[in-house]
Amino acid sequence: MTTANETVPAGSYAYTNTLEGVYYGPKCVETALPELLDTLGAKRALIVTGKSLRDKTGIVEKIENILKKSSAFGATFSEIGEHTPEAGIENGVSKFREVDADIIVSVGGGSPVDASKAIIFRLQQQRAQEISGKEPEFFRQIAIPTTLSAAEYTSGAGYTNKQGDKVLHNHRKLSPAGIILDGELTLSTPEQLWLSSGMRALDHAVENLYRPGVPLPMKKLCHAAIADLFRFLVLSKKDSKDLVARQRLQVASWMSLWPREVKMHGSLGLSHTLGHKLGATYGIPHGITSCLTLAPVVNLQAEIASQEDKEYLAEALLYLREPSTGSVDGDVRKLSSMITSLVQELGLQRTLSQYGVPTTNIEQIAIRAVGQEDEELLSKVKIVLESIY
Repeated sequence: MTTANETVPAGSYAYTNTLEGVYYGPKCVETALPELLDTLGAKRALIVTGKSLRDKTGIVEKIENILKKSSAFGATFSEIGEHTPEAGIENGVSKFREVDADIIVSVGGGSPVDASKAIIFRLQQQRAQEISGKEPEFFRQIAIPTTLSAAEYTSGAGYTNKQGDKVLHNHRKLSPAGIILDGELTLSTPEQLWLSSGMRALDHAVENLYRPGVPLPMKKLCHAAIADLFRFLVLSKKDSKDLVARQRLQVASWMSLWPREVKMHGSLGLSHTLGHKLGATYGIPHGITSCLTLAPVVNLQAEIASQEDKEYLAEALLYLREPSTGSVDGDVRKLSSMITSLVQELGLQRTLSQYGVPTTNIEQIAIRAVGQEDEELLSKVKIVLESIY
């Protein structure tokens, strides 16, 4: 054994200084939510969620009752749709002010969590204009996710503007102050949403292996997340009531996008970039975009990634307890093939044709994703898109 051809690790890491705690375990919401409210000194909460979760499950009512016991319930706002439309953000700001809330409790998938960040961002902008002198403090969010999208671990507030384009605001104080991972609250999440959001978490974990600036300890967490996502997504598909699998998946989602303070914000990688261009424009759910793009993008990394990045991808096979092919490029392609097989096993295989994406739009989608400066890369991305029709 020798390290002669390996790169010496170097980098840095900083915690987000906004996070007061992550709680996990079945029924933990009953004690974690009051504890976080007390820690943050919050008096009146606005619940931000979606209509389906409010109308078709008892989850929102349960959160309301916990808040009422703490005399901290303000109102429930449930106008958050998929891809977080801007109109919902505007109405959420008005509702927050109307009930004189001082904290948001988001309940649901990535859309309510991102919407809550965007609402907080707009409230801070408005208050900065209203109050002269010292910049006002940001309001805080407690996130209670019911999917595996991992939006609660970032400081980015993504939403869809009125022109249908994805907009992203970033500020370190937009990161939720508390996160509650209660596996029981995920039991009513529709199967396709649950499993596809797990593929979104896999997308995070895999693309973090070749994202610039990701520190080595986080890459190791991503390797562990990949192994757990492969194992427990299949088990959750077989038995949707398996609480062990659901709780382990929530923790794997956390490991896939471990909270850190990021100085330069941007998309995780090409799979995410393509997903953003496809999602809002053609009405494709985020989790499904990962099912479409991740495997072919990983396969492309065998051609375009640096040797160091390819080695991190290849190392995933070790965590998946899979034998090496004998070459790094071969191992990267094997990982891509395994992702394809996982998507199929979960019943999530889709095509762009199914979502009505015209083949005539391929070039424009590719240009929006990677620009036109690198003609060779642009050509390869068009081939990736063609392969998922």
